[in-house]
Amino acid sequence: MHTDKEKYEAFHTWKEIVSQGEAWRAVLEELARDEIADEFLNASSEAQRCIFVGCGTSYYLAEAAARSWATLTGRPAHPIPASEVLLFPNLLLSEAKALCAIAISRSGQTSETVRAARILRQELRIPTFGISCARGSDLEKTCERTIVLSHCDETSTVMTKSFTGMLLALQFLAACFANNLQFVADLRTMADRFSLRISALGDLLEEFTRRSNFDNFVFLGQGAFYGIAREASLKLVEMSCSCSQFFHTLEFRHGPKAIVSPKACVTFFLGESTRDVEVEVLQEVKEAGGTTVAICNRTSKGVSEAADLVIEMKADVPELALLVPYTVPGQFGGFFQGVRKGLNPDEPRNLSRVVILD
Repeated sequence: MHTDKEKYEAFHTWKEIVSQGEAWRAVLEELARDEIADEFLNASSEAQRCIFVGCGTSYYLAEAAARSWATLTGRPAHPIPASEVLLFPNLLLSEAKALCAIAISRSGQTSETVRAARILRQELRIPTFGISCARGSDLEKTCERTIVLSHCDETSTVMTKSFTGMLLALQFLAACFANNLQFVADLRTMADRFSLRISALGDLLEEFTRRSNFDNFVFLGQGAFYGIAREASLKLVEMSCSCSQFFHTLEFRHGPKAIVSPKACVTFFLGESTRDVEVEVLQEVKEAGGTTVAICNRTSKGVSEAADLVIEMKADVPELALLVPYTVPGQFGGFFQGVRKGLNPDEPRNLSRVVILD
């Protein structure tokens, strides 16, 4: 298979995508021995509900993390954009005593997230914790406790390794909170095994991109995979300036399916518990003439017959432990589309690495 690995090595984004396996193992090792994780869990133990706050990629991370937290701990958890906290803080007042908040920011400097954390902690008196990838940040100074994943910090503008690293950390904390040692072991299994497949996955998506030409892209997912679908769509927009949308898989039937054509690439993030009903939509899109990509743990006859490209994880882990590896194909897709269009994935148009407001 022809590849351009030497050309790709010139991009920070490429290096950050392919190095994720090593970062995942480092995150799990660090959290297992770091006292701050125990402090974080003890301080949040009395909260009846947890909110996850972020902007952009960090908000999509919040969506996946909130669903993971609720599923693993049995306690309600919800994602909220930082801007909603800034604009409508009173909506949280009635529940403030029962809440804890987790603010997510790679740099720890994102103005809206830092300001939201300040409102949550100082004005609403909600226990507020942070997670970032950089030490000494404003977020770390604002929150009661902040977990810093320095192994996952990045040079490039687009978040890749930081997204998967922080999501993995939040899933680890949720499992520890629930005393679910088996899920902690499952995360370690995922990190060890999937890290060996990242390069091969890149080859697969590079070849698919090389022989394809699409006018628009759609990403579909249900449950916790919806946040992953949104993140995949954003990676494509950021790195390749392509037209991309995202929907809940079954909602795609209700109007959006009108865009289906051979020039539309529709990617399905198939959950194991929802696969049968989602495959029905996959088959409908294929029958309507769309180009389809299926990301799944284990393929089936229905998937293989209806998908133009199948990305199979083949992991003996629970569905939630697939969120992190499911994120990687979208990162590769955005990168390859951007390079193909002659763009620099490290420096997306009109974007900066950190959004800091005056």
